[in-house]
Amino acid sequence: MTTAPGTRPSVLYVCVHNAGRSQMAAAYTRHLSGGAVEVRSAGSEPADRVNPAAVAAMAEEGIDITAESPKVLTTGAVQASDVVITMGCGDTCPIFPGTRYEDWELEDPAGKGVESVRPIRDEIRSRVLALLHELGVPAVDAGAGPRR
Repeated sequence: MTTAPGTRPSVLYVCVHNAGRSQMAAAYTRHLSGGAVEVRSAGSEPADRVNPAAVAAMAEEGIDITAESPKVLTTGAVQASDVVITMGCGDTCPIFPGTRYEDWELEDPAGKGVESVRPIRDEIRSRVLALLHELGVPAVDAGAGPRR
C-alpha cells in the first residue's frame, strides 16, 4: 500500500491496555516517520498508566514516552485510520470497509522487566520499519538511537 502524494497516512495501534505494545509502536512510528504519519493508539480496556518497563525500554532508544497515557478505543479512531494494527485485542476492534487491518502477534510486556521488554520493543521497531516501507514513507533516523 502506497499513500497518494500529498496525503498523510494514518495508523492506529490497538492492544488491550494501551500501556505497552501499542504505545511503543506509536512512538516508533512518530519517531521513524519524522511526523509523516498520523499516529493514534488505544486500548479496549486501557490501563491507568503506561508500563514503566516500556517507558524504560523506549528511553534506551532515545524516545521519551513518559507523557503518554492509555486511551480508550473509539469507533471514530478506527474510522479515521487508514491502517489499524491490533496486538492481542481479539474481536473488540470494530471493522470498517476500506480500512487495512493487521494483527501483530507480540508477547504482552505486562508485568515484565525491561530485560524482557527489549526483544518485544525490537520486534515492534522492525515491524514499524516494514509498515513505513509499505506505506511509501521513508524512515528517518532509522539507524540512530542508543541501543543496548
